[in-house]
Amino acid sequence: MEKKISLGDDYSLSRVPQTARHSLWSITIVRVGALATISQFILGAALGYGMTFWQAFWATIFGSVILQVISFLLGYAGAREGLSTSLLSRWTGFGRYGSSIIGAIIAIACIGWFGVQNSVFANGLVQSSNGKLTLPVAATLTGLGVTILVIFGFKLLSATASIAVPAFLLAVGVGIYEVLSKHSIFDLTQSQPAGEPLSLGMAATMVAGGFIIGAVITPDFSRFAKNGKDVFWMTMIGTFVGELGINMIAVLMALAAKTNDVVSIMMQTSGWLGAIVVVFSTIKINNLNLYSSSLGFTNIFDSVFNLKLNRGMVTLVIGVIGTILSVMGILDKFVDFLILLGVFIPPVAGIMVIDYFVLKTHRKELDESRLSGTLPEKAEKMSPITLIAWGSGFAAGYFVKAGIPSINSLVVSAVVYYLGMLIVKSVFNKNASKGQAA
Repeated sequence: MEKKISLGDDYSLSRVPQTARHSLWSITIVRVGALATISQFILGAALGYGMTFWQAFWATIFGSVILQVISFLLGYAGAREGLSTSLLSRWTGFGRYGSSIIGAIIAIACIGWFGVQNSVFANGLVQSSNGKLTLPVAATLTGLGVTILVIFGFKLLSATASIAVPAFLLAVGVGIYEVLSKHSIFDLTQSQPAGEPLSLGMAATMVAGGFIIGAVITPDFSRFAKNGKDVFWMTMIGTFVGELGINMIAVLMALAAKTNDVVSIMMQTSGWLGAIVVVFSTIKINNLNLYSSSLGFTNIFDSVFNLKLNRGMVTLVIGVIGTILSVMGILDKFVDFLILLGVFIPPVAGIMVIDYFVLKTHRKELDESRLSGTLPEKAEKMSPITLIAWGSGFAAGYFVKAGIPSINSLVVSAVVYYLGMLIVKSVFNKNASKGQAA
């Protein structure tokens, strides 16, 4: 295998052997690149529009802690087993069909992200064209353009990403320099937001929800890590540098510009060059969105229907759907989208962490098959306890207003799954004892 992590790698349905593992730098740059995106900037701007600097700081810290814990634990398991999230979930509580459900959720969420990112990309082109392009036309052109690149131009996309990410960071750096040259940091940290107030719980959930999918699919990247220490530093640097750094820069810019319009903020601070760099950096993350979504769908059809679909055709269909969503104005629902993700996805992590590290339900099979570099021969369909725990976690995160919803959903799902599995095990052992006595 090449030393570079490829979107079309050969280990999507098998373990990554030790000979194919990568350096700390290689996996960390992928992680930071996934966070240094326009969506992270949108999130920070949303916080700065509805919160003071210090309120946004603590909301980001609380949300980032959630991401760090989830990312490290799942990432460690992924590195130890050399398995992606979808494969690992088959033997950590979800079974064959449950892992397909996870794949579907991630795939659908990534389509949503594609639509959000594409809307920003298209809005940038509309503004730069001085009204010559309408949003529907621009969104169609940008959406289908990125889709075609993903299908036919992986090498071109890789080259684009290697330029877009540093350029994005440079544009943000120029922007914050311009802000600080015209405003006092102290004054900005004490200024009041221009928009409707955001609560700490809602903001922390937005932060966690903004990258919760990335946290849950950490094994997709960490399976290439050489050891657990590398996973720790990858998640620490990626989460806190990417999340906290980009967020707080965007918060300061939003407080200074008195708007949450990302393109307007970048135009006011970095000029047209900054705005163009920022919106074009969406190509990189939308490439990952399309790939993750297509991988999820191909895994679903493979595990449930035993159908091996052409990933290129799947990508085309998903790209068209995501483009349609962006034309329909999915960006307007961005905050609601983040909040929903913040309570629907964490239960997946709660269940997987409890099953792998505490209950160790299939640890023996995983350990034995790991020695031979294969997968366990059997995988259960899905335990009803998993569905109950997942539903309970979602309900707790969505309906319980006290505390931080993301934490509520994570903790409740973990507790319900743990107790439920203990009860099932106790009943099973009791019935087995009766059967032997009879």
